[in-house]
Amino acid sequence: MATMAEQAAPGGATVARRATSDAPPISLGTQISYGIGAGANGIKNAAFTTYLMFYYNQVIGVSASVVSAAIALTLLVDAIADPLIGRWSDTTRSRWGRRHPFIYGAAIPTAFLFALVWFPPEGATPWVYGLWIFTFAALTRVALSAFEIATSAMNPELTSDYRERTRLFSLRYWFGYAGAFGFTAFSLAFFFAATPEYPRGQLNPEGYVGFAFTGAAIIVLVILICGLGTHNRIPYLRQAEVRADRRSLGEHLREMGQALHNRAFLAIFGFGVLKYTAIGLYSGCSLYFGTYLFKLSGGELALLTFDSLIAATIAAPLAPVMSARIGKRASSMFFAVAGVSLGLSPLVLSYLDLFWPVGHAMLVPTLFVIGALYGAMVAISLINTSSMLADVVEDSAVKTGRHEAGVFFAASSFMQQCSSALGILATGVILTWSAFPEKPSGAVTDAMTDSLLIHYIPTVICLWTAGAMFLMFYPLTKAKHDANVDVLRAREAEARAREMDNTPLGAPVR
Repeated sequence: MATMAEQAAPGGATVARRATSDAPPISLGTQISYGIGAGANGIKNAAFTTYLMFYYNQVIGVSASVVSAAIALTLLVDAIADPLIGRWSDTTRSRWGRRHPFIYGAAIPTAFLFALVWFPPEGATPWVYGLWIFTFAALTRVALSAFEIATSAMNPELTSDYRERTRLFSLRYWFGYAGAFGFTAFSLAFFFAATPEYPRGQLNPEGYVGFAFTGAAIIVLVILICGLGTHNRIPYLRQAEVRADRRSLGEHLREMGQALHNRAFLAIFGFGVLKYTAIGLYSGCSLYFGTYLFKLSGGELALLTFDSLIAATIAAPLAPVMSARIGKRASSMFFAVAGVSLGLSPLVLSYLDLFWPVGHAMLVPTLFVIGALYGAMVAISLINTSSMLADVVEDSAVKTGRHEAGVFFAASSFMQQCSSALGILATGVILTWSAFPEKPSGAVTDAMTDSLLIHYIPTVICLWTAGAMFLMFYPLTKAKHDANVDVLRAREAEARAREMDNTPLGAPVR
């Protein structure tokens, strides 16, 4: 077992951690297991941002304003639950460390609650439907947050290497995309296949039964793979503080506030809230564009989901390269703005009647190529931003004496939840402004789709551009990160030397 060190921290606490200097390299199997876990969040995001609004609005017939408001209100639950989960994880001490109890504990509740979202009581009033969505979507997201916060917080504990962190997040994003878009493609091909009664299979209510149960089963599987596959790293992960006294709620809140006032974190948080809202808006509207603007079949929609998997495959190896060449901040900003500009081009050209018409042989291939390139650029930005957040952990530890990865990645979880809350709220508002009907039967007109484009395009541009501007205030570079790591290592070496000096001759070192 690795040597234990006691590091002094403000307030009389000692930080107990296992020395990582003698930790073996992270095996490929462990890295892959760590990445696979992101598939759970990918499936939830795909289901909630792309299908939840569509299912309740177009299949059941609930007003878009009711659905979007119910989803948006779950953000209030996240705002309270996520930081508490992060803090709880940071302060947990167990034989499985402080992260794995949350990983294992989240598996079954997340899957069960996810499935329940899709089975509301039949013939309910719109407000009952809204209450059902709010209750079970919020509970699903809280359960999944326990897993996501714990696994994301493991990243800076698995390695302090500037580039290796980006590689680990590249794996997580690849599997996250694979979960989201692989599951979406599979669902479109099998659960939402065209039938004589439902030529547009995504309008078939029966398809959502298999969709819900399959998604729940995969969520359980990938969470357990992640937990079991990284279990061997528990002896080398940072442990929670050892305190002689119990902290009050006020002390917990004060320490969390000190961490979250970090300038680098605030820059990432501002970018994250806006970018994930834009991503949620894109996901919420994409099925409407595919169904009513481009008039694509279920098979064509299924094919187009694979462009995102190709995008993730391109981005995973490129993100560490770009972070090394131009820096994490610059690559996050550049690829965000450039990618979104490219991704909006089919919509802008369609509005101007300059894009391929419906049914043209080049329509789907062009959408596929643009989607793959756009997705790769955005993925590079997302990967590097997550890696930047891991670097904030050391920057905060230098200033506060506490390693609070759980708190920071709780904020990251909250940012991602914005994609299915604020994004869907924006989707509902735009659909309402565009006068989209519920359960349409040939009632969607060109004027409605044009109105959707008019409201959607400027909103997305503003969200991404304003978000990228926040990153101008991010101060950490590779040199600054390396300096922070050196300071922390020096402190820990001093603490180990002090412990050795205080150990009686012949006594075992802990």
